[in-house]
Amino acid sequence: MIEILYTLIVTHITIICVTLFLHRGQAHKGIEFHPVLSHFMRLWLWLTTGMITRQWVAIHRCHHVYSDRVGDPHSPHIYGIWRVLFSGTFLYSNAAKNQDIIDRYGIGTPDDWIERNIYTPGNFAGVSIMLLIDLALFGPWGALIWGIQMIWIPFWAAGVINGLAHWIGYRNYDSDSTPRVRDGSRNLCNLGIVVGGEELHNNHHADPSNPKLSHRWFEFDIGWMWLKIFEFLRLAKIRS
Repeated sequence: MIEILYTLIVTHITIICVTLFLHRGQAHKGIEFHPVLSHFMRLWLWLTTGMITRQWVAIHRCHHVYSDRVGDPHSPHIYGIWRVLFSGTFLYSNAAKNQDIIDRYGIGTPDDWIERNIYTPGNFAGVSIMLLIDLALFGPWGALIWGIQMIWIPFWAAGVINGLAHWIGYRNYDSDSTPRVRDGSRNLCNLGIVVGGEELHNNHHADPSNPKLSHRWFEFDIGWMWLKIFEFLRLAKIRS
């Protein structure tokens, strides 16, 4: 039982770090975090994902520029829904190798000593340390927990959000009536809990700089809930 609870907690922390720090904070600059919380999120993502902040931000910004058109790094309308759903992480990796994308869209991300000397060049060292932590805590079960941690973001973010959230679901903002929305983004459901609020993807594409992803009374964005808690604790400032 403790193993299941631990897995749910650590994967949720990872989701929250991705949606608040990488997405709403770094990519769209809608949030300013206290340095302590900001660095905790960077450290946690280093331990649990191996993703490089500059690459993630650049690829996501590129996705918005070319959403569901040629040039979109991971559109199901370009690559097919099954490829994005189950191989989205490979599309991400391919885009990360495109230095033009990184240089053009990765501006304004952390560039301090620890980023240049540890997090970026040693991005896979963190996940190895996480494996040792899980094994130390749970023995052989730790390997299974670590495996779940490693596939959590590739499946839910790179697969489900980048794939299904541009394929099925409902729309609050239609491209025919809202010129600034030129994509096939959808809200997967009205309760954004499992993927931190990212399920409300059409809302986000309609107003990318808005860190609140729930736009109607019946929608819930758990990422926004955590953000308001951090704001109350003076650990975050909402910019827009």
